[in-house]
Amino acid sequence: MSIETLRKEFESLGHEVFIFAPKYSDYQDTNKKVFRYPSIDIEIKFRLPLGIPYSGKMDKIIKNLDLDVIHSHHPNLLGSAALRWAKKKNIPLIFTWHTLYDQYTNFVPFLPAKFSANWIIGKAVKYANQSDMVIVPTESVAPIIQTWGVEKEIISVATGVTEEEFSNPDKNKIREKYGIKKDEILLLLVSRLTEEKNIHFIFSALADILKENVKTKFMLVGDGYLLSELKSKAKMAGLEDKIIFVGVAKREDIKNYYAAGDVFVYASRSETQGMIITEAMYVGLPIVAVRATGIESLVENGKNGILTSEDKTEFISAIKELIENKSLREKMAEESTKIAKERYTAKICAKKMLEVYSQSIKNKK
Repeated sequence: MSIETLRKEFESLGHEVFIFAPKYSDYQDTNKKVFRYPSIDIEIKFRLPLGIPYSGKMDKIIKNLDLDVIHSHHPNLLGSAALRWAKKKNIPLIFTWHTLYDQYTNFVPFLPAKFSANWIIGKAVKYANQSDMVIVPTESVAPIIQTWGVEKEIISVATGVTEEEFSNPDKNKIREKYGIKKDEILLLLVSRLTEEKNIHFIFSALADILKENVKTKFMLVGDGYLLSELKSKAKMAGLEDKIIFVGVAKREDIKNYYAAGDVFVYASRSETQGMIITEAMYVGLPIVAVRATGIESLVENGKNGILTSEDKTEFISAIKELIENKSLREKMAEESTKIAKERYTAKICAKKMLEVYSQSIKNKK
């Protein structure tokens, strides 16, 4: 999503963008400037096509392109092809460090978590130090990866919200569809329903709130391997009529789901990007979130939301404060929109990224 957002903005500013990505067997590109490396289609808790970084066909295409910069979004697999071609063409390699890799060891089967984390981080650090500049989506990521060993210049550039995509959201469309009354408070979560998103913590906290607050409902938008387990828990707790499992929403409808909510709740500890948070902010939602890397760069505690420790009592208390205090809720909602429009639109972030490219090209000469 972040790559596509940047592509659209770059092209609108008159630049030419070529994308090289793994092949999805059941997906057909309409953009003729998207090229697909062969891949191995595997599924470890979710679908993950692994791009094979060697292709005679791709080599011929890249060789004939007059490129100014190569931007890599992964340290392994196709990232190695990006590094190889940047060296061959003697042009800058920009690397975006998207993920706190130590939080995703649950996707690596058969190996101890600590071993997996050290191996993944080590590979990413080596790759980052071979690049010309390192991009992080939020400022709070920089000191972490520096501690891990990244020595290259690190610049923070968020993936911005595409304003056209989020204009004129319809709050009532979703609330009417799911029978949410005007006097009911809707707590909203948009997320992949997987362990690294700390879903069990948030679900347990919200279940307690829903039992106590009659006019409160909880909506989860997203899918993941924990979905069936969460549905079972909702049923066992007698909360089937208060917890709404939407599944994956169509992209064109996502703004309406944000608009339908009154408070956005989040507990992930693994964020670097925070796209979901900036989208929620842009539509005008106050945020209650566990204080974590990425999130604390976006949410100003006490201004457009409340940040808490990973303590269930504290998290519940923060949500209750916004449920009960309408004026505070509305004030924080206004601040969320203001901050997002001033700092996190796609146009603003794309222009900042282009400045990074320009500087890296100058440095290379």
